Amino acid sequence: MRDRDEAGRARNARPRDAYGRPLPHGAAGEERVPDDYAAAPAEALAEAQRLLDADRPFHAHEVLEAAWKAAPEAERALWQGLAQLAVGFTHVRRGNPRGACTLLRRAADRIASYADAPAPHGIAVADLAAAARELADRIERDGLDAVADADLTPRLSARRA
Repeated sequence: MRDRDEAGRARNARPRDAYGRPLPHGAAGEERVPDDYAAAPAEALAEAQRLLDADRPFHAHEVLEAAWKAAPEAERALWQGLAQLAVGFTHVRRGNPRGACTLLRRAADRIASYADAPAPHGIAVADLAAAARELADRIERDGLDAVADADLTPRLSARRA
């Protein structure tokens, strides 16, 4: 049974490992993104990038999911695609090729839908969509052993920090 707050909403109190797998209550887990995390888009992108670069795709997903839920309607599918990209990477790290391919392709489709206009917040829309599709194809063709660490740390933003 999930932990709940006073209003009955599910909370993520259970400790997790580096790839987001639940650990037993009381175990030492990775530091979690707070349930009430809120950040401006540039800050969320920077934090998600930091987490991807640190091989914490599940935690990057949590940051991107928070941004998706707070985004204006016109940007929600883009942020959802970014969150799905991080979940695809999480599936790679957990050894789940089918889940990885499914999420990477969903991510690519959502992200690519923003390719015809200037990308919000300098997000590298075309590069990310192409990389996600290529990685899904490679996993399907050659398996997870064909994935390099660099495949899981794409530049989210075309802007240099």
